[in-house]
This record gives sequence, structure tokens and C-alpha cells, in this order.
Amino acid sequence: MEFSGEINFLVRWLHVISGVMWIGLLWYFNFVQIPTMPKVPDELKPAVGKYIAPEALFWFRWGAMATLITGLVLALGQGYLHEAMTFAPGYAGIGFGMYFGIIMWANVWFIIWPKQKIALGIVDADASLKPAAARTAMLFSRTNTMLSIPMLYCMVSQQNP
Repeated sequence: MEFSGEINFLVRWLHVISGVMWIGLLWYFNFVQIPTMPKVPDELKPAVGKYIAPEALFWFRWGAMATLITGLVLALGQGYLHEAMTFAPGYAGIGFGMYFGIIMWANVWFIIWPKQKIALGIVDADASLKPAAARTAMLFSRTNTMLSIPMLYCMVSQQNP
């Protein structure tokens, strides 16, 4: 199944915009918010935890979802989804990029977000669980930051052999 040029352009544009949202927030969390939080005065930390972080995490996780969906639709619409997912000759680069993205998406939805809900008190949990939840979310977020580098390389290099 292949889509028209206009549809492919629209899906690619949505994929790029979604990816910028997702990876931009990922890098914001890891290069700005996490390192800065120890310097924030205690009386101001609730503003970050109760207002800024939950809102940023909303856009972060839905940016991840939109990026994944539009990426898969784009690959399907351009006729290379199967080739990329099976690392067919000429498609290994985009295939690796797609698998990195899928792993990162799974980390967001199944590890980072559930742990952040505990750490930020969005769900009821024993207070003793919050530090471990925050650490796990941070470690998987840093893992995603490191995975984002080869993922982006694979995505760009596929079009620039």
C-alpha cells in the first residue's frame, strides 16, 4: 500500500513535528530540568512537581505516541514497513532507527510515565516509593536520551546514504 505524494508529505511533516516535541522534551528533562532541580529553592519545587512537570509529561508521552504512529504510517505509506522491520538490504538503517524509537516509546509509556505518576504524587502511593520511582524514571529517561542519538542518526542517514 502506497500513499500519494501529498499524503506522504503530510504524514512525514506530522512525524517530524511530533518527533521534535518528543525529543525536545526528552532533552529538556535531561539537560535542563533534572540537573536544575537540586538548585531550585524548596519553596518553589512544588510548582515544578505539581504544574510544570505533569504538563510537560503530557506533551512528552503524547508526542511519543504521535511520533510512533506517524512513523509507522509513513513507512507503510511509502511501502517499506516490512523491509525496515526485517532489516532487508538497503533498509537496515531505518529499521534500526524504528526499533530504537519503538523501544523509547515503550520506555515512555510503560516505565517512565507510570513511575513519574508515583514520584509526582499523581497516583496514590506510599511516600517511601517516591524516591525509587523518581530514580527509575530518571534512569530510563537518560537511557532514552542516549538511544535518541543513534535513532536520529539512523533516521537521517537512511535518506542521505
